[in-house]
Amino acid sequence: PTPTATSASVDVQVLNFALQLEYLEAQFYSYAAFGVGLPAASLTGVGTQGGVQTGTGAGFPRAVDFSGDPVIGQYAREIAYDEIAHVNFLRTALGSAAAAQPAINISGDSAGAFTAAARAAGVVGATATFDPYANPTSFLLGAYIFEDVGVTAYKGASPLITNATFLEAAAGILAAEAYHAGLVRTIIYNRGITMASLITSAQQISDARDSLDGTSDLDQGVGGTNIGVLATGVSNIVPTDNNAIAFSRTPQQVLNIVFLNRAAVTAGGFFPAGVNGSFQTSGAN
Repeated sequence: PTPTATSASVDVQVLNFALQLEYLEAQFYSYAAFGVGLPAASLTGVGTQGGVQTGTGAGFPRAVDFSGDPVIGQYAREIAYDEIAHVNFLRTALGSAAAAQPAINISGDSAGAFTAAARAAGVVGATATFDPYANPTSFLLGAYIFEDVGVTAYKGASPLITNATFLEAAAGILAAEAYHAGLVRTIIYNRGITMASLITSAQQISDARDSLDGTSDLDQGVGGTNIGVLATGVSNIVPTDNNAIAFSRTPQQVLNIVFLNRAAVTAGGFFPAGVNGSFQTSGAN
């Protein structure tokens, strides 16, 4: 169907918001898997274009050393290619209306957004550093911060999309993000059999996201009761409601998480100068 001027405008707003999140994910996975970011031609557009902070000092930027864990490295590369494809698809769909990449902080140093998120969650101490590029395990926790948020963002935005073609595409991206999130959650759960701290860290990250996006208790960790025991072990790979339906987040709630702030603000965390597009302010929680 041909969208009206109003509906087309809403669709552009939603897709540009999705594009901001895809820039973040694509840059993180690209640096983690390959040691480099997206090409310059994939970053231009409407609004203020920004660079990527990947860390300062020796060793930054750098790819994760997956040599001792090649399977996780294969997963990282696959997800990186998917996220880069999402950026390219959305930019093509939006055409001249595509928003530029904003400034992004995916730094692995002490001043980075990952460290701020990990400190707030209690994954590391108040003065410690969290570097998602340090090793495959840290990479998994870094990925876990994003992936569930992406799924809930697409789910929450889907009712706003009016054009059937755009809605189908968004549903396809949501499905891909859900595959990614399920993979990351499964690996964390499986490794929790011998590394219980991973399960604890995942729960801490989940609780931190919950504390940022409102008063409801929706976010869920990966479980961890009697891991590996067939008769009594309980996993929680798929975070859903009582009807086994994935939950939603509004654009404002998503911004609370990526800004690392429960207040109504326009910048912070992984987007130190804010985002481009119509959805720019987080919720007042």
